[in-house]
Amino acid sequence: MKKLLFQFDTDPHPAVFDTVVGYDGGADHVIGHCGLTPGNVGPLVDGTIFTRSPKEKKNTAIFIGGSDMLAGQELLAAVQQRFFPGFQVSVMLDSNGSNTTAAAGVAILVKNRPLAGKKAVVLAGTGPVGQRVAALLALQGAEVFLTSREIQRAKNACRAMAERFGVKTTPLETHDDTARSKAIADAQIVFAAGATGIELLQAKHWQDNPHIELMVDANAAPPAGIGGIDSMDRGSERHGKIVWGAIGFGALKLAVHRACIARLFTDCTLVFDAEEIFAVAKAMV
Repeated sequence: MKKLLFQFDTDPHPAVFDTVVGYDGGADHVIGHCGLTPGNVGPLVDGTIFTRSPKEKKNTAIFIGGSDMLAGQELLAAVQQRFFPGFQVSVMLDSNGSNTTAAAGVAILVKNRPLAGKKAVVLAGTGPVGQRVAALLALQGAEVFLTSREIQRAKNACRAMAERFGVKTTPLETHDDTARSKAIADAQIVFAAGATGIELLQAKHWQDNPHIELMVDANAAPPAGIGGIDSMDRGSERHGKIVWGAIGFGALKLAVHRACIARLFTDCTLVFDAEEIFAVAKAMV
């Protein structure tokens, strides 16, 4: 029986990246639907749960993507509301690749040393990846600070994480790299999660910092989000810090994404969100 992955995207077009990884994860066919909302997804969900016998349902799965994590969360909730005992399929949420990227990035940090009690700063952390990174760091016991150029955006992001994960994170307003350098002055962990092509820190702002232990830059396109870190860095030691670039931990991100897709087809009751994907990532590091 064919393994069918239904790609439910909240954007106008299904993401090509997610389609490719869906096939690489073991799906025989990836069927994309776009512009989905809680209001229009119901009939599609019904099509996945009413078409195969209980023993065959594990061969059908749903992947929720798109650029907006909040929209993805709402779509996941709407999908699950259509399920009832004996009529459900496995589902994975990874809007903007945020869950798999955050899971991989935090998993490599956890591998190196315990994070409990460490001060962690997530630079430009109001986007999907930054929020999930901050939440996972907080769940590991780190004291997390999230920066943004606009304090209200940072506050809104911290409030959203408190509601979703029950964690406390602290918002910080940082208008420029000088302000961001002050934000990381006594941090042990720095994770850059800004938009592509924007340098958040210059090398001079961190290289001589005696407190920083671990750094991750999620920006794969030049210039780097953190100056002085190479996108290929993979646990490299630079100026006494252990650092990873986007490509350096990107291989794990892709491996985690593929592994989660493969697991969707082992059972019809699985739900992969941040916590479950993080568990997969930790086991793979």
